Amino acid sequence: MKKTEAATITPERAEKIRRMLSRRQVDFELYLDDVSSSQNLSAILRSADAVGILRLFYALRSDQTPKIHKTITQGAHRWLRKRRIPWRERCEFLEQKRSQGMQIVAAHLLPGALEFRSIDYTRPTLLIVGNEKEGVSPEILHRVDHSIVIPMMGMVQSLNVSAATTVILYEMQRQRQAAGLYEEPTLSEEEIEAIARGLIYRDSVARRSKGKIPAEEKLWLRW
Repeated sequence: MKKTEAATITPERAEKIRRMLSRRQVDFELYLDDVSSSQNLSAILRSADAVGILRLFYALRSDQTPKIHKTITQGAHRWLRKRRIPWRERCEFLEQKRSQGMQIVAAHLLPGALEFRSIDYTRPTLLIVGNEKEGVSPEILHRVDHSIVIPMMGMVQSLNVSAATTVILYEMQRQRQAAGLYEEPTLSEEEIEAIARGLIYRDSVARRSKGKIPAEEKLWLRW
């Protein structure tokens, strides 16, 4: 680190970053299937950070780079690892996650879909949410273990995607907290320290997002 870039954050903030990493749920991941609304994306990022998500994946049909609204995320996007999956490689990505022992759960209204609270989210899980108009794409739905729905008692059929994602994530958080999974780190001490060093450096030199999800493949590999 250059002298001009010496850390300026307090020991208390550095400790808060390490404590946050100790609560990250490494074996619960989120995949956004063509979620193109920048407002919904930003709200989902904030909720994901709040419940301790470490890794978030996304894919888009278009070549656009999704924007992040910092007024919505309030900086939450800086504490998540985000990776774009090429559109044509989505199914391969899901099979890779399945081979890692993850159950694949999609939030989508289908005949026979399960009530979202009936899923055991203490298991290693990849949660999939789809875009605002069509939901999860058919080729992805054919590869999921479960589809889930949130019961609706009013006139509309479903919640907005960011609201629905938040509801499901907090059910995950409830189950995992009850099981004590936030009490023992899922990252090793070495991993926590390595990740913390990078985050503390970014925080100390005030490297803020310019409104886009950056390409983070090199940093991703270190996580």
